[in-house]
Amino acid sequence: MKINIQDNLIKEIKSKLKEDDSLGKSLSEVLSLSQDAVYRRYRGETPFTIFEIQKICSHYQISFDSLLEIKQNRVAFQYNSLSEYDFSLDRYLEGILMGMREIKSCTNPKMIITIKDTPLFQLLNFPHLFRFKLYFWAKSYLNIEAYKFEQFEHEKINEKTFALGKEILQIYNTIPSKEIYDFDFLRGFMRQIQYYFSAYLFKDPTYALKLLDEMQRLLVHMKAQIIVGKKFMYGTHPPASGNEYEVYLNETTITDTTYCFKSEEKNGLYFTHNMMNYLHTRDEVYVKESNQILEKLLENSSLISRVNEKERNSFFHKMERTILIYRQKIESDLSI
Repeated sequence: MKINIQDNLIKEIKSKLKEDDSLGKSLSEVLSLSQDAVYRRYRGETPFTIFEIQKICSHYQISFDSLLEIKQNRVAFQYNSLSEYDFSLDRYLEGILMGMREIKSCTNPKMIITIKDTPLFQLLNFPHLFRFKLYFWAKSYLNIEAYKFEQFEHEKINEKTFALGKEILQIYNTIPSKEIYDFDFLRGFMRQIQYYFSAYLFKDPTYALKLLDEMQRLLVHMKAQIIVGKKFMYGTHPPASGNEYEVYLNETTITDTTYCFKSEEKNGLYFTHNMMNYLHTRDEVYVKESNQILEKLLENSSLISRVNEKERNSFFHKMERTILIYRQKIESDLSI
């Protein structure tokens, strides 16, 4: 095995570890080896066997293809297989948190994000909206058996789920980002709330109005962040420095939600597919080409953070009017 492949594998493992995790201890547990044997592999004195590589890639969710220098228009992606998906809100958040920790561990990370409909990171400021979004995906698209005959109802967010969402949001808020929003922003989400109401899929039909109230608060909070150009959690104040939040509006059509990150050590790309599932790659050529497209999209979009007050106010006014229209429709149906 080429030494650069072994080096790349070690780098991938390090990126998956928490700050307080020991490489030697972690790998010795995965491979059932002594820490001395692990460090011989770390120093390149002993190569990993193919069976050890299989264990490592399986445990740390590393694509072996990504370690090889095989291009020829091939790109390796990691994704969550729906046939094997252990669905839960916690499991979904844990996957996102793992990716965010990896990005945060890099030197000077930055992100470019395109938002087709729903800003998932911002949604974490309002966990009940996030919970409904995930439930809708599970019931209406994944056909999770446990939800087949179940109605959606209000539940208190448990401490573990809240902690996972909070940590993701905290990491996101510390990474400077440029975000491009589609003019159909959040409209699909509102249609989903309307659909559940009309299909009698809310245990308490008035909960649809509570979700719209949360969406209104989401808009107010996002606008507050965009005005100052900084990200901060709902209920707190903008920081004195850092947390840069550049927001753009695009008048054409954004075809998907994409998260492209850059850092001094590595670059990567996540994008959604099958509604809320996501693909991930660190293929250098693919990420570079995708970043070029995103940079071009930025050039053809209007900056509304800190500047361009007229366009910013117009955008949010239209969104608030749309929420009001959905609210009036639901209130009218409730009164019948």
